[in-house]
Amino acid sequence: MPTSPLRRAALTAAALAGPVGFVTRAAWGLPVALGASRRRLRPTVAGSPQFTDGRFHNRLETPALPPASARKGLLRQMHEERHVGLPGGDIPLARPVLPEEAAELAVTWFGHASALLEIDGQRVLLDPVWSRRVSPSPVFGPTRLHEVPVPLDELPPVDAVLISHDHYDHLDLPTVRELLTSQSAPFVVPLGIGEHLRGWGVPDDRIVELDWDGSTTVGGLTLTCTEARHFSGRFFTRDTTLWASWAVSGPRHRVFFGGDTGYTPAFAELGARLGPFDLTLLPIGAYNDAWHAIHMDPEEAVRAHGDLGGRVLLPIHWATFNLAFHRWAEPVQRLMAAARSRAQVVVPLPGERIDVLDPPPLTDWWTAVGSAEDLPSRPDDAGVGSAVLARTFSRLIALLPD
Repeated sequence: MPTSPLRRAALTAAALAGPVGFVTRAAWGLPVALGASRRRLRPTVAGSPQFTDGRFHNRLETPALPPASARKGLLRQMHEERHVGLPGGDIPLARPVLPEEAAELAVTWFGHASALLEIDGQRVLLDPVWSRRVSPSPVFGPTRLHEVPVPLDELPPVDAVLISHDHYDHLDLPTVRELLTSQSAPFVVPLGIGEHLRGWGVPDDRIVELDWDGSTTVGGLTLTCTEARHFSGRFFTRDTTLWASWAVSGPRHRVFFGGDTGYTPAFAELGARLGPFDLTLLPIGAYNDAWHAIHMDPEEAVRAHGDLGGRVLLPIHWATFNLAFHRWAEPVQRLMAAARSRAQVVVPLPGERIDVLDPPPLTDWWTAVGSAEDLPSRPDDAGVGSAVLARTFSRLIALLPD
């Protein structure tokens, strides 16, 4: 019996319902999460010496993309080595005990680049990202490899929220919205990011935007926006907002926050001018030959720590999201080998609070976790498939890690 037009329409609708529903969920909230448009951003950034020809530039010549000949190999690597960056077991967490009064110098690392700094009796929240996924989409994007150690609304009052740049693993819309109600501190950000925040409901009186070498005072702290070697962008358009590292200086102590950056000789100049630093938080993960200029490897982090006149080094930008193709534990293993007799390193568990003036003995907890690539058979848990799609989606947009 021939199928009636009505039945054919119903069958077609049923066949499309799954894909259409998936696409709808993937795109939910996308325009808002992408942030401010180039048109909205331009008036706020055009006066910067770093901004020419419609975009921000690094002071040091920096390739924006891998050579065209390498991109096919990079896409193949995304497919073939997608499991490499997964941990071999559960990542242990610490539940931080945060004192009512901020310490002289302490830091709590929450994973990736998110940390709570206590310096000279004040608190600064660094690149807070509490979302499960670092992406504009609730469906695509790298997912967490461990839970958040503490709910955001359980943090004590902070004096400033410091942002390094606008990539999703450093500037997170849901986290910003929660901080709007749970905190009253200003967001101190590089040029252009204020326009993202305004679009998300952050009032002008809680936004401080700075160019490289600009500074602001919050309480007794001076926050200086310093050079980094990176890029920006939340979709196809790139480099419409500035990226930065930060120097946090109090009456008695100084801290350097690297955010996300490639190695640059500017670190030596920053160390001479703003250092030496009691603590440096420097990225050691998500490195690859294809984007070597904009992500440090562990050995370069040790070198940068020395350039900055750092005393204690806390590695960041590893462990929490699978953003590259190196083994999960490799960044910290390489860091420890490079830092031997050259730098004092602390490697807290996610959620662990460290007294920087009296750091605890170093405990090798990462070796027990290991890397999935080193197991006899690699796990294929439910998160891997979505992570593969997420990374492919993200890299096709950027052809570089977030």
